[in-house]
Amino acid sequence: MSRVRTVLGDVLPGELGVCDAHDHLFLTSPRLPGQELRDVSAARAELAAFRAAGGGAVVQWTPYGMGRRAGELPRLSRETGVHVVAATGLHQAAHYDGTALAGLRDRLAEVFVAELTEGIGASGVRAGLIKVAGGFHALDAHARRTMAAAAEAHHATGAPVAVHLELGTGALDVLDLLCGEWGVPPHRVILGHLNRSPDPVAHRQAAEAGAYLAFDGPSRAHHATDWRLPDALRRLAEAGFADRLLLGGDTTTSAARSVHGGPGMPYLLRRVRPRLEAEMGAGPVARILAENPGRAFAADWPR
Repeated sequence: MSRVRTVLGDVLPGELGVCDAHDHLFLTSPRLPGQELRDVSAARAELAAFRAAGGGAVVQWTPYGMGRRAGELPRLSRETGVHVVAATGLHQAAHYDGTALAGLRDRLAEVFVAELTEGIGASGVRAGLIKVAGGFHALDAHARRTMAAAAEAHHATGAPVAVHLELGTGALDVLDLLCGEWGVPPHRVILGHLNRSPDPVAHRQAAEAGAYLAFDGPSRAHHATDWRLPDALRRLAEAGFADRLLLGGDTTTSAARSVHGGPGMPYLLRRVRPRLEAEMGAGPVARILAENPGRAFAADWPR
């Protein structure tokens, strides 16, 4: 039976509840100096605020080498009552120093599989998805190498593959690579940041291919963001793809946390959900938040 692999163990898809399908409790990167997500108390408060707004699960897309703090996640999940899913995988090369990547290059798939089946480092926490990344309208050698390893790890474990699309671009190229060239079933691929490129044709083509479409990172003025979101989701739902849609907050900086005065995780339920309900109705939005993530992130994990 398919289950979602959380940091406290595997659960049935229907047990997740309302899910933030793409966010971060911990995150460090040389591209975000001074804004790293490192504070355990702040992460706990953010999860508690999300829980108070009606949230039940958070999928952390922070991959290998970016400060996941996997060992902290089980305690935070238990203390707040929020399911947490951790990630393995690798982001764009710009998020790492060259030394770290050089040591991984020939064993990426091995590392991904180990983190999915045995645990992340000494934490014992198993990842529940593989996160990889493309570039802006491009898939460089690093992206192709990382995605090839993700496909290999998927075939070994059944884990879903979640993809950072830079400014929402390159979805079809990613699907050609992961699904067409390397045989990952499209329904095992989650395409992130599609709200950042409001192209209804590309959205529909990706949905028709069978992938999950994540609209994540609302409240960002420098992206095509909240005001386009209701129309984009309504169009896809009316075309028959409501079961392929996911929503997330993608909190990546300390200043963006609700506990520091920003929108944070609760914004998804406090502001985005009512706007979508006004456009689409409460029923479809409830399914997008509480049913679709269970299917998207569940897998038939090897015993």
